[in-house]
Amino acid sequence: MPTDFNILVIGAGQAGLSAGYHLQRLGLRPEHDFLIVDHAPGPGGAWQFRWPSLTLTTVNRVHDLPGMPFAQTLPDGSESTPAATAVPRYYELYEKHFDLRVRRQVSVNVVCDHQAPDRVLNAETDPAGIIRVRGLINGTGTWEHPFIPHYPGTGTFTGRQLHTREYRTAEEFAGKHVIVVGGGVSAVQLLDEISKITTTTWVTRSEPVFRDAPFAQEDGRRAVAMVEDRVRRGLPPGSVISVTGLPLDERLRAARARGVLRRHPMFERIEPDGIRWPDGSFQRADVILWATGFRSALDHLAPLRLRGPGGGITMTGRLATQVAADPRIHLIGYGPSASTIGANRAGRAAATELTTYLDSRT
Repeated sequence: MPTDFNILVIGAGQAGLSAGYHLQRLGLRPEHDFLIVDHAPGPGGAWQFRWPSLTLTTVNRVHDLPGMPFAQTLPDGSESTPAATAVPRYYELYEKHFDLRVRRQVSVNVVCDHQAPDRVLNAETDPAGIIRVRGLINGTGTWEHPFIPHYPGTGTFTGRQLHTREYRTAEEFAGKHVIVVGGGVSAVQLLDEISKITTTTWVTRSEPVFRDAPFAQEDGRRAVAMVEDRVRRGLPPGSVISVTGLPLDERLRAARARGVLRRHPMFERIEPDGIRWPDGSFQRADVILWATGFRSALDHLAPLRLRGPGGGITMTGRLATQVAADPRIHLIGYGPSASTIGANRAGRAAATELTTYLDSRT
């Protein structure tokens, strides 16, 4: 494999494939002018690792990649198909149709700035060695960086602790009391599933807000604008749930009727066989499920020192994909482009802006 490219795209999920599509439309050739690498064994991005009960009827929405509708790859009666099967198949067909030539099981361990007149970036990969590039589009998303907050006594708990990333089925918790921690969409979906099998307690930091009205376009724009404003000011991206609220669908209405959505404020500490509430009362528990979200997987970019004092990265560009401190680097899936529909638009913006910048430097 050649080791010198104009542009390296890290990650072949929604963001990386969208960027590859638009780079190709700009006249760049896969494996000649740009290279897409992905650490996973097969197509599908993070979708291939989702829990089996997440089907096409329960997932919020799978947005189309540019140039090929998702629906045309689905057979009739596919509503009950697990997302972990349907979406990877879609991505695989997409890669073949547009001949994007993704190099798989290539892990980018670290990216360094080669201090020379040409200012190339060295991406140290396994097993491909060092790849030299002039520009970088990073689409690593968040799946590889699950977030679990620290609470006193976490290490003393004798039961099982797991993150949503490790969740498979509710049946494995039968006969056990499960504490579900988190106020996002995944938290309430898994809470609903598990509560049909065994007893649960739901814990969140702040009071969740449910929305009965459909999710309108202006709600999405408002949420994206909020996150975009933060990253343009160099602040860490915030959660959009505080703006959009939790969609109250038929499943969650039924869960509320069963009394499952009775929320408790955060516990004070964790003990070997349960949790202790601030008022001193105790709740026995066998399992703590941390549905506490993810953080951007950007550790491989640490040598570039992109983060500011507060931990955020100041972003610029039309859709806030370009790193202000280093225009050679675009981040998709960071900030306002973290959603699948946002990744599509950001892939086009990153491809256009980065090629324009590199052409101006030639």
